[in-house]
Amino acid sequence: MKFLRALYLSNRLFIAISIVVAFFVASFIIGGWLLPISKGLFFLLLSVVLTDSILLFRIKKAVFGYRVTPEKLSNGDENELKIHLENFYPFAVDVNVIDEIPHQFQRRDLNFRLNLKAGEKKVIQYHIRPVKRGEYSFGTVNVFVSSPLGFLSRRFKFSGDALVPVYPSFIQMRKYELMAISNRLVDSGIKRIRRVGQNREFELIREYVSGDDFRTVNWRATARKNHLMVNHFQDERSQQVYCLIDKGRVMQMPFNGLSLLDHAINASLVISNIAIKKSDKAGLITFQHKIGSIVPAGKQSKQMLRIMEVLYNQKTSYRESDFSSLFTHVRRKITHRSLLLLFTNFESIYGLHRQLPYLKSLSNQHLLVVIFFENTEMRSLLDQPAKNLKEIYHKAVAEKFSYDKKLIVKE
Repeated sequence: MKFLRALYLSNRLFIAISIVVAFFVASFIIGGWLLPISKGLFFLLLSVVLTDSILLFRIKKAVFGYRVTPEKLSNGDENELKIHLENFYPFAVDVNVIDEIPHQFQRRDLNFRLNLKAGEKKVIQYHIRPVKRGEYSFGTVNVFVSSPLGFLSRRFKFSGDALVPVYPSFIQMRKYELMAISNRLVDSGIKRIRRVGQNREFELIREYVSGDDFRTVNWRATARKNHLMVNHFQDERSQQVYCLIDKGRVMQMPFNGLSLLDHAINASLVISNIAIKKSDKAGLITFQHKIGSIVPAGKQSKQMLRIMEVLYNQKTSYRESDFSSLFTHVRRKITHRSLLLLFTNFESIYGLHRQLPYLKSLSNQHLLVVIFFENTEMRSLLDQPAKNLKEIYHKAVAEKFSYDKKLIVKE
């Protein structure tokens, strides 16, 4: 039974059988002289098939393979997977690899064809892009091997079921972390403004250069060095940065395969990581009709792990977000003036006006930055010329939405 489960017939065999059957039919129509040729072809095909089966099944573990999957996948990014194969046959084989990837990707065409020489090792690399957080179940790697005769295929199964979680975009987080460490944030349009001597957080003592403020002269260091030394100050650090993520119905809208909530989660992860790397404190609050998860601001070594684990489990719903509850909680829990990054989305000016009093109240006590999303697909629709009456109607509706969004930004 194991032999039959691992044995598969190729298209080449069916073509050969069709030819033999055609000869037998022709022998009955044309004459008996064609019958011996038909029998000869039948026995020749039978012997070739038996030889092919012996070549494929005489070695028990003739091909070895396994899949290499990351411990976790990054949501919204291209994640690399690898399949390692090794041929133990004494001859070259043709290989067809079919990987059973999770059903969330809805792909049935993921197969790879290659040729493995005797004793050769090869690595297949491919990428997958998840668009939802959660657990993804990988099946087995099916390897179909054919000998040079090519009439039969033998199946090998490797790498049993594997459960891999999909986390918020840590690939994007590491990318911006590297840029922040190497001071290359300017390449992404992020301008760094450093004000020397404008606050009282001390950084270092250095030699005086022309243009330095005389009020920063360190007289004790000057006496020791016998030339002018000045105190060097930098912007205050250890400030609190909170990401406030709206999980209401407005964040359910999809864009580029991800929901707006997932885009907000990925951005929050990047900002929190950079804040901690720059010696600030990062925190998190999620809300919808009530307050959800809370991570108090901190800069400990495990803070990013806490934030990532909390963001991994966030889900949106179709309920209306309660900004009054958010304001009450922020006023009670965040006592120091902090930078609040509010990720939400307003599709109408009336929706903004309902929440504007609470946003004003938040901005009175903290530095509030409201972040919402622009529909770039609608922008591309507006840039294209209308060719018929239907497209004119579509552009008119799109212009109305675009105008409302501009009013929201102005407010």
